[in-house]
Amino acid sequence: MSAITLYARATAGFDERVANAVAVLQRAAAEHPGRVVQATSLGAEDMVITDLIARHRVSIAIGTLQTGMLHAETTALIPMIEARYALPVEVYAPVNEQVVTFVRKNGERAMYDSIELRKNCCGIRKLEPLSRMLKDRSAWITGMRREQSNDRGTVAFSELDDKGRTKFNPLADWSWADVWQYIATNDVPYNPLHDEFMPSIGCAPCTRAIAVGEDFRSGRWWWEAEGAKECGLHVHGADAQVSMIGSHA
Repeated sequence: MSAITLYARATAGFDERVANAVAVLQRAAAEHPGRVVQATSLGAEDMVITDLIARHRVSIAIGTLQTGMLHAETTALIPMIEARYALPVEVYAPVNEQVVTFVRKNGERAMYDSIELRKNCCGIRKLEPLSRMLKDRSAWITGMRREQSNDRGTVAFSELDDKGRTKFNPLADWSWADVWQYIATNDVPYNPLHDEFMPSIGCAPCTRAIAVGEDFRSGRWWWEAEGAKECGLHVHGADAQVSMIGSHA
């Protein structure tokens, strides 16, 4: 069964939520001309945002992180976006020497050995490349939604990250049904792994399918306690390395 069949539902206020998301994107572009980027994880939420940017011709760059550990189905979306929307996708990869050193010292499966090693891996593969994506930019767009997890239940449409950049979350009030209703209505390309019960898709070793009744993000870092399940992209507070949105990070 496809994710569209499983999840897409028309609900009250959907058109208003779409209009508001467009307004948030337009505001971001107006307030940060030439200095705002969508940091897309290529998940369902972020594909919706990319479609909105292209459909409404909003002047926002699109960037993604190629961690070196993504599923082939995920990376295949990059040329698909460029062909479908005629928009370039900026791709940021980790520093190869850092990856080689980390793997040589800790092994390919280090993320399973401790939270510290997993977060170090995320730091090399995601946070450092993200810092390059955001360099010289004053704002960024994420696909974070309040419904994604308890930790994201207070996501605002816009907020400041720990570097003083404005982070815009245009889908903050969208439901999972809204995301798939939009994808279905507008024929938005999406990761086929969503059809295999993976609502939240990250690096291949850190993503699994979820069972009926499990939390949206329970398939990410499933061997860790709930409070540890962030890579640092969206962490707030004193321990924030880079505050951010997303799907799908």
